[in-house]
Amino acid sequence: MKTPIYIAIAAGALLLDQATKLWADSHTLGWSMPVIGDLLRFTLVYNEGAAFSMNPQSLAPWLSPTLFFGILTAIACIGAIYFFRELHKQDYLSRLGIVLIIAGALGNFCDRLRIGKVVDFIDVDFPDFIFQRWPTFNLADSWVTIGICLLFIGSYWAKKQVSAKS
Repeated sequence: MKTPIYIAIAAGALLLDQATKLWADSHTLGWSMPVIGDLLRFTLVYNEGAAFSMNPQSLAPWLSPTLFFGILTAIACIGAIYFFRELHKQDYLSRLGIVLIIAGALGNFCDRLRIGKVVDFIDVDFPDFIFQRWPTFNLADSWVTIGICLLFIGSYWAKKQVSAKS
């Protein structure tokens, strides 16, 4: 795939993330709507921290959270773009993974710029799992997770192809 296709995928993922968050944020705080019984609900919550509501900005309390996460997002995106450019052009899965990770990072940062926190609304229950309910998340979080999985799969696939040629 050519770079413009990856840019279009990233833009589409970012737009879908922002559209769903604007929809969720247009409702009253704390609303909850069943989608698939109690297994999947849409529940509006705001996250001022990082993943799983961690608070890494306490490492640099003199920075505003928006600036702190902006710096982290910029570093992550620059590193991801560098990594993307170093990947073999035929490593489509890893390249797609990087694109989704960038889209997810930018999606959550857009929330921080817009309202100072991240909009989460996907509320899933995994019966008898570690948590009573899984922490609420959004599409940007999903893009990052899917991207990381694609990186692992792409890396495994690339190693398999190299060992098959040996």
